[in-house]
Parts: sequence; structure tokens; C-alpha cells
Amino acid sequence: MSLRQRLSGIWLISMTLLALFAFTVYFVAQMWLSLLQALYLTLAVLQIAALILYLWGPEKLKSRIVRILYRVLYASSFAVIPAFAFIFMGLVSQYHVTIPDSIDAASMPAAQILPADQTVVYNTGTVYVIFPEYSDITLACGKRPSKADETITWCSGAAFQHDISLGFTHENIDGDHAADGEFHESPYNKDSFAAFVFSKGSFAFAFDDASSAIREAAEAGGSGFMQFGLIRDGEPVMNINRPRARCYRTLAELNGNLCIIDSVNMLHFEAFMEELQRLGVTNALYMDMGAGWNYSWYRNAYNRVVTLFGLPVPWSHNWIVFRK
Repeated sequence: MSLRQRLSGIWLISMTLLALFAFTVYFVAQMWLSLLQALYLTLAVLQIAALILYLWGPEKLKSRIVRILYRVLYASSFAVIPAFAFIFMGLVSQYHVTIPDSIDAASMPAAQILPADQTVVYNTGTVYVIFPEYSDITLACGKRPSKADETITWCSGAAFQHDISLGFTHENIDGDHAADGEFHESPYNKDSFAAFVFSKGSFAFAFDDASSAIREAAEAGGSGFMQFGLIRDGEPVMNINRPRARCYRTLAELNGNLCIIDSVNMLHFEAFMEELQRLGVTNALYMDMGAGWNYSWYRNAYNRVVTLFGLPVPWSHNWIVFRK
């Protein structure tokens, strides 16, 4: 066997193992985008097929069609490394960065976790409670807000996108929503959706008639969107089953003030909910924190941008934005 054939064998074995590992990581991490799941599985199957043909012996392939097939399968192996890099970045993006300038609130009474004149972050050991400085809250759609905009103090994903699409349409946002005083009706409302609205300088959570609340906010020149209701009047209203730990986020009302609460590290949903109830969260919406969808950043009291999850995905098209 020539050196070239040996190197080809080592390459195919390596790419097959890497493709299987990438698919396993994707599956275990529950990055549930069915299209990508199918692509990663297909890529792994192609590498296995290429390796089987190699082990059989390329020189034994008499049929011209089979030889062409082998070359195509071999060529597909060059897509494994980029695919693995993508899934690796997606996995890394699920781990929350440490916020060094947060206030240690592990032993602080929940009643003392309050906003300040500038953006402030508390660390209870289980969750970060983030109070962005703001005078206005909007729903940005289509164009991702820029970190160069110094009026923005918080930016993160808001409503679900119904389908994976590189192009933006309001119809593809799950749930009725309002942006800058304009109401957009969605064909994808869910019974378990609640609404967050902001208009005339005040925020509100609506659980009974979310659509009407958003319409009223739009008529007042405000913004709003729908998400799964998480906590209502201090009582959990959402139960989800997660077989593994991950990072979670909620847009919440705590001590009468609006805040974002993120898990410090990956944890089980039950532990996240227990911490929210311990703090005495009054109302809250679930904020999706899947890989890529967890893109978020805030501007700290020193006017510096702190990126919590920095991997945006091109099919995420709406964000909640706090402004000074």
C-alpha cells in the first residue's frame, strides 16, 4: 500500500470518527433544529460509507459509477471539519460567561435585590439578576441591534421564530407582537403564550388576553411580544421536561421591578424554577436559551459592552432592547 493510500485511510478514519462525534454532540446537547440534525446525520453516514469502500479497496472498484460514488463520498469528508467547528461553537455558546463585576448576593435577602441608577448585576450563586438601566424598551425586528449604539443597555433574543429562514418576515414570528407602535398579527399563537408589553414608560405582563394587551401597547406607540408564560402572580404556570442541564433565562418582575434573570451555570429547569420562587419573582416569561438563540449582551455601568452569549444565528430576527 502506497503512502498516499495510507494517508487517505487515516484521513477517512479520522473524519468518520469526527463526524460521529459531531452528531453525538448535537444530539446530546439537544440543539433541536431538525434540518441541521438531518444534515449532521447524513454527513456521518456518508463518512461511514466512504470508509467502508476504502476498506474494501478502491482498486477493487470495477464499476465506473461506484468509483465516482467513492470520489464523491471522499470529497464530502472535507465538510466534516467546518461542520464540527460549527457545532463546537454552538456547544460553547451554551455556557454562560462569568460576570466579574456582579454583586455577591448569595446571602443577601431577596428584598434587597433592587435596581440602581445604572445597570447593575447580582449573583445569587445560582442565577444572575440583571437590572438594565432603561427609559424605553422596544422589540427590534429584522436588523440585529448594533453594539455601537450606546443608548442600548440590554439586547437579547425575544420571541420564537416559527421556521428557520434567512429572510425576515413578521409572519414568521410566533405570537402577535408590536414594534415601535405597529401591531403585527401572527398565525402562530399558542394557548400557553403570555405577553410582555411596554408603553408610556411602563411595563406589564398579560396572561389572559395577550393579543389585546399587545394591540393596546401598539396603539399607545409601544412594543410587545409573546412568549411562554413562566410565573404568574408568584405561581409557576409552565412545566417543561429537560433531561439534561442547560442555561435558562427569564424576563421577570422582581420586587416590583423589571429584570432579566439568567442561570449562572448550566442547571436543571427545576433548580432554575426553585431559585426564581425563592427570590419571590412575581411574573415572568420564558426566554429561549438554545444554542445560537441565546445571543445576548448588555452595557455595564462603565459603558462597556459585556457579551454573555456572542454567537448569533442568521435565522434569528427579533430582539428585546432596553435603552437609556
